[in-house]
Amino acid sequence: MRGAIGRAALPFLALLGACNEQPAGKAVTRIDLENPDKVATAAPSPAPSPTIASACEATAFEDARLTHCVADPAKHRITTMLGNPPYRGFKAFAETSPDEARRVVFGMNAGMFDGEGKPIGYYVKDGERLKELNRNDGAGNFHMKPNGVFFGGGGKWRVMTSDDFYAQVGDRPEFGTQSGPMLVVDGKLHPEITDDGPSRTIRNGVGVDSAGRAHFVISEGPVSFGKIARYFRDVLKTPNALYLDGGVSSLWDPASGRVDSRTPLGPLLLVEDKSQ
Repeated sequence: MRGAIGRAALPFLALLGACNEQPAGKAVTRIDLENPDKVATAAPSPAPSPTIASACEATAFEDARLTHCVADPAKHRITTMLGNPPYRGFKAFAETSPDEARRVVFGMNAGMFDGEGKPIGYYVKDGERLKELNRNDGAGNFHMKPNGVFFGGGGKWRVMTSDDFYAQVGDRPEFGTQSGPMLVVDGKLHPEITDDGPSRTIRNGVGVDSAGRAHFVISEGPVSFGKIARYFRDVLKTPNALYLDGGVSSLWDPASGRVDSRTPLGPLLLVEDKSQ
């Protein structure tokens, strides 16, 4: 699960980088060949469309630098992305699917995966379940119960513990990904997470607020479970929040030209512009 991704080619940089809106082109003079004395002036050529505005901003919580991105159901849709074989990163996805990539507002890695980049927990794309809910016990962060599921469809997004999802959700969502542990459960920190424990790494997570907006957070340096969990609980006020991963945590923010490539990834979460 480690290894650097190669440099992007120039077309990819043009796709990812932000660009400034350009002035409209100069008017073009055209001659009517049937009436040589008549000169017609065509309308100015249209200016190229600016890139989609960023939904991410730098922020801080105590001594930790964070990046906070917001998905608004009024403006955005969320989808999972994996690839067959898995893309293993944003660069490969953008190069393979440039038309889809142009709709992306931002993206983050989307949960635990195996050595081939395939999800080890629940995974749904476009209403198709590719991996069943994993309620097994085991070692590692994923099995630090309760773990949870981020899912939704039709502009309604939720974070639930895996047990609650199993007991309460009967209809298959449009997208879903399972990870763990939960960071916040019903307004309280996960019972095994302390306020600021000794384990420190780059981490990211997602939570949904009372207005239905999904908040994605990634740290810009090593942080504890407790610190990022308390940011969701105390600042973002998300009653439930889910840990997505650590160490491999990555953000793609096309408007700013940012595309993290620390190590090969598994499932991806993409937030898209609904108007595109």
